[in-house]
Amino acid sequence: MKLFPSGHATHPQWRTAADLVLAQLRAQMTQPDYASSPTLGLLYITDLYVPHAQEILEHLGAELPEITDWSGTTGIGIAANNAEYFDEPAMTVMLCELPSDQFRVFSGVAPLGNAETPRAGGPNQHFQAHTALVHADPSTHELPELIGDLSARTETGYLFGGLSSGRGATPQFAIGGNGNIRGHGAASGVFWGGLSGVVFGKGVRLVSRVTQGCQPVSPERQITEADGNLLLAIDGQPALDVLLADLQVSLDEPQEAIEAVRATLVGLSSPGSEGLRRTGNLGADVLVRHIIGLDPTRRGVAIADQVEVGMRMTFVRRNAQAARADLMRICAEIREELEPEEQTLEVASALAAGEAEAAPNLARRMAGAVYVSCSGRGGPHFGAPGAEMQIVRHALGDVPLVGFFAAGEIARHHLYGYTGVLTVFVAD
Repeated sequence: MKLFPSGHATHPQWRTAADLVLAQLRAQMTQPDYASSPTLGLLYITDLYVPHAQEILEHLGAELPEITDWSGTTGIGIAANNAEYFDEPAMTVMLCELPSDQFRVFSGVAPLGNAETPRAGGPNQHFQAHTALVHADPSTHELPELIGDLSARTETGYLFGGLSSGRGATPQFAIGGNGNIRGHGAASGVFWGGLSGVVFGKGVRLVSRVTQGCQPVSPERQITEADGNLLLAIDGQPALDVLLADLQVSLDEPQEAIEAVRATLVGLSSPGSEGLRRTGNLGADVLVRHIIGLDPTRRGVAIADQVEVGMRMTFVRRNAQAARADLMRICAEIREELEPEEQTLEVASALAAGEAEAAPNLARRMAGAVYVSCSGRGGPHFGAPGAEMQIVRHALGDVPLVGFFAAGEIARHHLYGYTGVLTVFVAD
């Protein structure tokens, strides 16, 4: 599998930005290491381009007629390899070279049930969804249930993606098979509301990780009494007492206690799911929620989610240091999974020196990546503008990457907040 061509640009005029992106894509498609016959386009725009969403999609489609399948959405910020665009008109595109019988675009007018059917004249008569890239409107009713239902309709249950974000309307892009997907008909390809994205077959291999940007500050415990969103007892002890003991503060010094609690969140996981790992990191099933109040009378702790007796929990801290460390961790996990058992001296030396960008991409078999991060993270959360993507590039190397900063992140069957979901396309 060759590298996926990608491009990104910012300009007050959308057509100029699109032409700059097209120039990057065409230049890469002439290089031997890049795919020359891509089949799927991923398009992300910042919300300042929303009034021109339809024109942008039509222009790119006309200039790249070989790409008949498009998917993407809007973000208050978008991500590219080593670049972040916030509060400026920008777009990023990646062209994926995937077997046409191994993916399907779906949307509100062509839902997953229809996407499982073959394209007209297509070779694969029994396409089965294995994984899915998902974009969703944050105002969609019963969104967690819809995400869970979509996850259940894939063979692995693994979804990755996020909720569109912006200061107004947040359109999604979804058009496929040159109109041959049943239900799409003559749809324009720009949608508002609901879910859209791409389902992938078993032949498309993905490696994905979630970074919560948190560090545990307590052991993992069990919730033994709860009332709605109020933690009342943890391991049989009053929840507020446990919190104060773990943070080593007292209500006798209220200012110090308030500051410590404000910097603390709660990581929740269901019984039997992956909670706190032996390495001290949060498992992929942990949902991090804010502490929104204390109840001194009932000795309870109120959090921004419903809790049930039997759930596991741990108190965590989220700051720039924790965010950087956790992002570097997931990048290292992906890199280690994909590194060949035998490496050339050149590759081994570059990786040992921490120079991932100097090592050949093909040695680690990464063709491209999609990164969805919370709009509340971004560069400033990591210490400087663009720092988040610089960390990813330094860890993974010069891998083509697109993505956006979301109003909520999707991984597996969960809807997260303040997280990053990094997914790479790899060759077998």
